[in-house]
Amino acid sequence: MDLSGKIINQLQEVSGNSKSGNAWRKQEYIVETGGQYPKKVCVSVWGDKIDQFGLKVGEQVTLGIDVESREYNGRWYTEVKAYKVDRTSGGSSSENMPEVDTFYSESEEDKLPF
Repeated sequence: MDLSGKIINQLQEVSGNSKSGNAWRKQEYIVETGGQYPKKVCVSVWGDKIDQFGLKVGEQVTLGIDVESREYNGRWYTEVKAYKVDRTSGGSSSENMPEVDTFYSESEEDKLPF
């Protein structure tokens, strides 16, 4: 599943040790979707992906996400985890493209031979 929007906030990184003694890290970001009725979604990035993704406030991104709910003491908790980032929809790649007004041409060199 994909989620597109603008990163509007970065929360404090949280870290600790698991029961097995392994260290873990989690960074959460608030992403605001576009459209007439924008939504705000808290998205988690775990471990080495925090440094790999390098997300910044103000970026327009499309995130590949997994949504998971878990039960603890009779209550349910839902987490949205990002596993990939695509920045191509953010507009930065289109800034280098020339603007095209029309594809029509009177020139003979532009005509196809068939």
